[in-house]
Amino acid sequence: MSKLEQILVLDPPSDLRFKGPFTEVITTNLKLKNPSDRRVCFKVKTTAPRRYCVRPNSGIIDAGATVTISVMLQPFDYDPNEKSKHKFMVQSIFAPPNESELDAMWKDAKPDDLMDSKLRCVFDLPPENDRVNDVEGSTDVAAPVQNSSKAAPVQNSSKAVDVPVAKAAAKTVSASLDDSEMKKLSEECRRLQADMGKLTEENRQLKDDGVRMRRAAQHSDHMTSNQTGSSSSMMQHTAAASLPSLIVVIAAIFIGFFMGKFIL
Repeated sequence: MSKLEQILVLDPPSDLRFKGPFTEVITTNLKLKNPSDRRVCFKVKTTAPRRYCVRPNSGIIDAGATVTISVMLQPFDYDPNEKSKHKFMVQSIFAPPNESELDAMWKDAKPDDLMDSKLRCVFDLPPENDRVNDVEGSTDVAAPVQNSSKAAPVQNSSKAVDVPVAKAAAKTVSASLDDSEMKKLSEECRRLQADMGKLTEENRQLKDDGVRMRRAAQHSDHMTSNQTGSSSSMMQHTAAASLPSLIVVIAAIFIGFFMGKFIL
């Protein structure tokens, strides 16, 4: 069974063009028209999903209706020497009677039931680059006419070098900016490391002070308990030492008492 032809009419049909500069979001529109008498489901896919934002990227188009798709290219560093390999594909299939079955329909769809169209992305040069290209083109055309004079080759070579020199200067400025940023980041890292070292040293000193304070408190408690014990032992010793003297005094009193009775 041969593959079905795309039922939708795409505008533009084959290329999605994005005009620079590319320092901000660039939006281009893609129109999908359904010329049939049946409802058609569509889905938009790309080979670079992180570089583009598509709204809406899927849906249903009623018979005879048209839907406008906004394709937004995210900012990036444009290189005119790099060719874009980004592509988009619009898939479509006739809508089922029950719209709640759309997810299952795309999942279970057979390849022969799907219709698709592919578009490639084209990046148009920014206006500055266009003007530079125009200058280069006019120089190249004028050069053969002035070959009869001796000064012409010198002028031609100098103009041809202007653009590479400007590009080299731009790269040098960019590199110097990167170096300055790197130096700032390195100095910031060194400052943060020094602050971390100071905080670590202060934390260690606080821990040492806490240990010394706990040891001093324990030593003070130990000395107090020793003093209390020694004083109590001295009192016990004094009491024990005074006890025999008291007994001797009491015995002397009794002896005197009895001796007085016998004498009398």
